[in-house]
Amino acid sequence: MMMTTGQFRLAAITAVTTAALSCCCFAQAAAGSDASAFAAVDQWKTAVLAGDAAGLSSLYSTNPAIQVAIGKDASDATGETSFWVGLKARKIDLQINKRTSPQPGMQVVVFQTEVQSGSETLYLTVAQAWQQQGESWRLVVIKHTTPTHLQQPPNADKNIYPHNVDARKEIKEAEEQAAKDHKRVLLVFGANWCYDCHVLDLAFHRADFASTMAGYDVVHIDIGTDGKKNADLAKQFQVPLEKGVPALAVIESDGKLVVSQKNGEFENARAMTPQALLVFLNKWKPEAR
Repeated sequence: MMMTTGQFRLAAITAVTTAALSCCCFAQAAAGSDASAFAAVDQWKTAVLAGDAAGLSSLYSTNPAIQVAIGKDASDATGETSFWVGLKARKIDLQINKRTSPQPGMQVVVFQTEVQSGSETLYLTVAQAWQQQGESWRLVVIKHTTPTHLQQPPNADKNIYPHNVDARKEIKEAEEQAAKDHKRVLLVFGANWCYDCHVLDLAFHRADFASTMAGYDVVHIDIGTDGKKNADLAKQFQVPLEKGVPALAVIESDGKLVVSQKNGEFENARAMTPQALLVFLNKWKPEAR
């Protein structure tokens, strides 16, 4: 069956929006560039905060019908409205990562949201395709991640695991410093290509983790592009890399192993809660002196 011009354009916009959200990693746009404010997104945010189902529905295109995906699952206008209203958001911090106009009368906006929902803080990455219909903008495609309890980094550009670092030397220096500061050493096996390693690193820098992380000196140990680099250290500290990374081990300042992960407990860090991470970190941090 031959596609109409309208169907072809919608298919093209859907492809662009899907590509934008496919890896949940977006290059941060520079301030004042194409990531400038877009009034239609502000309308959407206002409706979400108000729990205004009718207001949200009024922003959806009916011709062509809006296309919606939440995570890997297809949804529809009703499901999308129920999703956002159901969050009962008290506050939304929205950061636009990228805004493009793939064709006249179209805007694709990619942003990250931090949502205060009840007593929880949830994080989502959202891609929206807007079409100008008359004097109004309507949503024709929406794709977003399922909510997470840990902030997801906008990209994996941070060099957490420099390739030219001598891991044994870094461990030795950390042990010496930990002895002076009455701390333990937290070994984090991973790699820059590992998205969950970036999620975990971001969590370590949360304000509510500060008192716990103060009990550790952290050493990042690179497993390389093939996952085999520093395999001798992983074996020494009883970390089975085949179970996935990031993988953690805690050692005393004299190098004695305190505990190591055996079952890839953190390899899906993006789906974890802050509380689950803190349970591990608080359990193995040194006792207060």
